[in-house]
Amino acid sequence: MQISTFENEMEILGFYLLKSFEVKTGKTNKQYGDLTLEDKTGQINAKIWNLEGLDPEEYKDVTAVKIKGKIKEFNGTLQLNIEKIRRINDKDGVELDDLVPAAPESGVDMFDDVIKYTGEIKDDDIRNIVLYLYKMYRDKLIYYPAAKANHHSIRSGLLFHIKKMLETAKALCKIYESVNSDLLYAGVMLHDIAKIEEMNSTELGIVTDYSTQGELLGHITIGISLVREAQKELGADEEKSMLIQHMILSHHYEAEYGSPKKPCFIEAELLHYIDMIDARVFDMNRAVKDIQAGAFSEPVFSIDRRRIYKPKSI
Repeated sequence: MQISTFENEMEILGFYLLKSFEVKTGKTNKQYGDLTLEDKTGQINAKIWNLEGLDPEEYKDVTAVKIKGKIKEFNGTLQLNIEKIRRINDKDGVELDDLVPAAPESGVDMFDDVIKYTGEIKDDDIRNIVLYLYKMYRDKLIYYPAAKANHHSIRSGLLFHIKKMLETAKALCKIYESVNSDLLYAGVMLHDIAKIEEMNSTELGIVTDYSTQGELLGHITIGISLVREAQKELGADEEKSMLIQHMILSHHYEAEYGSPKKPCFIEAELLHYIDMIDARVFDMNRAVKDIQAGAFSEPVFSIDRRRIYKPKSI
């Protein structure tokens, strides 16, 4: 049974990806399990109200589980109440590839589409820095997600995010003639490139954990180092490299989100907002995908914990 087909009062028996498993305490001080389950078609919150005889630690590193339960509607949102849960085994014959959420286009095709934008970058130094890093990470870019959770946390999600941002960037360059498209395209293509070093992902696009340097430095700092390394290896212009580094450094905008400097030129400012637009559209679409029209989603952590409304009239 696919998550997108779930309806209120439906009995569920099937295999699903286990994205998270937390033990929480209810109003009566009784502990319960709060889970996030996922398949190709969507995501659903699930509850295990009775944890007796179940050790949540056994599910810490589990990718997929077999579930028996029942769907209940709670505050206009479907929720799965789990009666039985177990780890999958070889006898189940489950192909994880069939469960994994993925971008609507193949990673190979999107890589080719994204690389085509380098043909529009006129400056040799800027184009060569981008190509240097894309050649380095090509194999991983094909399947890497853009995050462990939140926006584009799907197989090939990083390329999907970059491709959509490039399409937006190209449209803005036509509107604002003063924008340097070489810089803006480079910033889009490299702003999150270091997420490949920040996170450890399986080829299914599932992030297992953060790398040591990911935890200690983060993708912004790592990204700056990668651009500097490419510039020195290629003998590229130092200021052009610095401009790209600044775009990576400032694209989160606020220090609390990892950017110690705010954008200091037009292309860096646009990069931040293009990134925000694509991330929020993705998260809002996902939040309302599986809820009924006229209802609000669960609070979306990445969007200030706002509940997103799904209109009935449009």
